Amino acid sequence: MYMPIIATLGYVVADGKVLLVHRGRAGDTHAGKWNGLGGKLERDENILSCLHRELREEAGITVTSARLRGTVSWPGFGVGGEDWFGFIFIVDGFDGTPPAANEDGPLAWHDIDRLDRLPMWAGDRHFLPLVFGDGPVFHGLLPYVDGDPGSWSYTEA
Repeated sequence: MYMPIIATLGYVVADGKVLLVHRGRAGDTHAGKWNGLGGKLERDENILSCLHRELREEAGITVTSARLRGTVSWPGFGVGGEDWFGFIFIVDGFDGTPPAANEDGPLAWHDIDRLDRLPMWAGDRHFLPLVFGDGPVFHGLLPYVDGDPGSWSYTEA
């Protein structure tokens, strides 16, 4: 039975740039990688309220506009091989100013067309063009094997 951890992943955009966090906490499986913002769905939330909460906690901003760009199923992605399922959003409206860092690491704005130069999860390179593209919503499958992507497939809605 597939019972993944449900999460949001938000890419906050403004003026051709995207806000990312450079993960650096000791023991963090994401350490050394740039990533979007987000986290696990809590029992009393829907997926959009989770995104709003996570971005308030991680970036000190209030989301005023967000668009679902897709979903990704990550079987085997977690530290102990846990399965993850993420709802991926573009956040193109917000109030507030993100701090220079949060508890996960520094926050910085990056040119969207230069993300391929940043250290990030290898699997992110498969779906990020869809996130920042003009195409329809996508639904991807990105299984991980021993910490690396095993394959990538997706359909468009």
